[in-house]
This record gives sequence, C-alpha cells and structure tokens, in this order.
Amino acid sequence: MRTKSLKKNKINVITLGCSKNVYDSEVLMGQLRANGKEVTHEATKDEGNIIVINTCGFIDNAKEESINTILEYADKKEQGLVDKVFVTGCLSERYRPDLEKEIPNIDQFFGTTELPLLLKALGADYKHELIGERLTTTPKNYAYLKIAEGCDRPCSFCAIPLMRGKHKSTPIEHLVIEAEKLAKNGVKELILIAQDLTYYGLDLYKKRNLGELLEALVKVEGIEWIRLHYAFPTGFPMDVLELMKREPKICNYLDIPLQHISDSVLKSMRRGTTQEKTTKLIHDFRALVPEMTIRTTLIVGYPGETEEDFNTLKNWVEEMRFERLGCFTYSHEENTHAYLLEDDVPEEVKQDRAAQIMDIQAQISWDLNQEKIGQTFKCVIDRKEGEHFVGRTEFDSPDVDNEVLIDASKFYLKTGDFVNLKIIDATEFDLYAEPVS
Repeated sequence: MRTKSLKKNKINVITLGCSKNVYDSEVLMGQLRANGKEVTHEATKDEGNIIVINTCGFIDNAKEESINTILEYADKKEQGLVDKVFVTGCLSERYRPDLEKEIPNIDQFFGTTELPLLLKALGADYKHELIGERLTTTPKNYAYLKIAEGCDRPCSFCAIPLMRGKHKSTPIEHLVIEAEKLAKNGVKELILIAQDLTYYGLDLYKKRNLGELLEALVKVEGIEWIRLHYAFPTGFPMDVLELMKREPKICNYLDIPLQHISDSVLKSMRRGTTQEKTTKLIHDFRALVPEMTIRTTLIVGYPGETEEDFNTLKNWVEEMRFERLGCFTYSHEENTHAYLLEDDVPEEVKQDRAAQIMDIQAQISWDLNQEKIGQTFKCVIDRKEGEHFVGRTEFDSPDVDNEVLIDASKFYLKTGDFVNLKIIDATEFDLYAEPVS
C-alpha cells in the first residue's frame, strides 16, 4: 500500500528581488536537477510540495513583499497544501533571528552564502564540478552572468554589504566556462551583473579587470551581445569604453547608478565623488562612445535633502538628458550609516519629488524616441505578447527599458532571432517597428 512518504517530492523555487537573486535561484535549481530532484520555478498550478523562497531585503517595499510571500506559504503549510517551506536570500541573511521568532513554522532559514546547507536540507549535495551549470528562468535568448558577489563600497544608504558581504570576484576562466555553456543552450545575450562591475578583479588580480574579462567573453562563440549592468562611477575603468567602441558584441549601453548630484547629499551618501567629477565622467563617456545609451538610477528624499538640493538634481537631469533613468524614494534601512540620520523628508514630499523627476525623464525619453522614427536597428525578439512580437535594441535591457513592438497579424518573427527593424512610430517608452529585408 502506498503511503505519503513514498510520494515524489517536487521543489518549487520562488524568486523575489533583483537579477542577482534570479541568478542565485538558477544556480540552486541547476544543483537540484543535477542531484536528480524534480524542480520548478514559480509554478502556480501543481506548485510542488516543497517550497524555497529566495527573498529580497533591500528596501521597505521589497521586504514587505518577501514577508508576505513567506506568510502566504507558511499558511499553505498550516493548511496541509505544501509539506515544507525553506527561506533563503537577503531578507533571511539580514533578519534571520527575527524571522525565526515571528514565523516559527518555516522549516529553516538560510543566508546568502549557505547554498551547500540549503541543498543538504533539500536532500541534495553541493557539486563543485558544476561550474556554470544553471537552470535558466529567463527567455532562452538572454541570461544573467554574475561576475562578482558582495560590495566593498561604503555608501551610507545601502544595506547590500550587510546581506552580501565583501566584494568577491569570480575568476575569468570560470565565467568563460559558464558563458560557453549558456551559448550551447541557445543564449545569445549575456547581461553582466554584480553589486559593482567597476570593482571587478581588484581582489583576484590586484587591478580593475573588467576589460580583460570582456576580451575573453567576446571570443565565446554564439554570444552576440554583452551588456553591462551596475557599474559604480568612482574609479570606472575607462579601457572598457575603448573595448565597447571596438567590439561589436559589447552593447553600447552602460547602467551606472549615480544616486544624486548635489555635493552635500553625495558627501553624506559617502559616494566618493562630486557634481563636477560626475558631470565630467558622463561627458567623457559620450565623447568616447557617442552612440552609447546610459541608464542611471537616482534616490530622492535622502535625509537632509533640501528643496535646493532637489532643484540641483532636477536641473541636472534636464541638462544631462539620460537615455534611461529610474528614480526611487529613500528607504531608511537599519544598521546602515544613514540610519543614524533623521529621516526628515516627509513621505509625500519624497513621492512628489520622484514623480517630478520621472515626468522630466518621460519628456526626454519621448524626444529621444521620436528621433528614432525612420531609423533601422538590429533587434532581438524576446517574446510574443498579445497582438505583438516584443523585441529590444542593443540600447535596451530586459524588463527595465524600452521595448520594440511589431504587429503579429502582419509579420511573423521567431523568438530569440536578431532582425533588422525600421521604427515607424514611438511613445515615451515603446517603439513600433516593421521588419526590413
């Protein structure tokens, strides 16, 4: 007679937060699959009897989402809908004692560096030989490549070093193996991620070595685009721009979070730069690679941010005309340096300031997109959605940037293919296009 204990376990991995967490979940699932485990990602139907929640603990909204998800699955366990629930990731790293106390019916909590222990709890062994083996969850044509973990920067507002530890680069030869395996599986675009790309190599090679890594990655057969995300402005290795100019595989794109521009706010944020230096850096980027798209992110409502500081930022955004820009309200995070300061900008003022910045950016984006009408761009097709095929230019990263929409009733395109598309219309954040032969 069959008993419940003979039921085959199915592990459902839920990922919350940023692309670094997506990567970590993919590595976890690759290890589980190699151990002969049945694993799925964010399944909604027949979702598995063992749940692993990979949490985010970066800012208030992300923490709230993570806690709500943990509570949801703790409740499902209570109802007998799932057998076991494990929690890992940043929130678990940062608040484990509190979580264990407040939500006792979770089976176990794990930190960000405890993959072998998590695998053991799931009845699996950590296999060191599986360099680059992952179960990717992104569309088949692109994948994230995490080149380093942790961060050594002292930014006052940021809790990442508390959750991810010190900066630790992955050796070039390991990353090349991983890229080759991804390419064999049909991946054509690598999105390089880390808490800080700029710092890559300082710990391993005693120099900033992003350029040498890129030189190795462009040789990987099958990879057509390499995109750079999350570069810190201070100490950026300028040889990377020469490579970007020379190597067609390296997208003319750079994500470089600048956070603010008022000198007094930058100083309090401990960013190690000034308005003058930052402005010069952006001008240098554009002089060296005129066709480059720059994505940045800003924080408004930081402690002590005055109306004058905000106006300085607003005017600078209008002047710099960034191709891509996101704006966040300051989140007061315990155990950070800024937590010692008074969170003195009211929430409604923070929200209003963020809306003002995004209104300015929407107009800039509209103007820049109108200039693209009539031009032809090489694009990758990510998916079909409703009545459109959805693609991207090299100047756009998945999920955060512009998309190119092609009428699926008139044209047939294949997901994962690169095609030349002529832009026929544009809004603030979408381009409409037709294929050209």
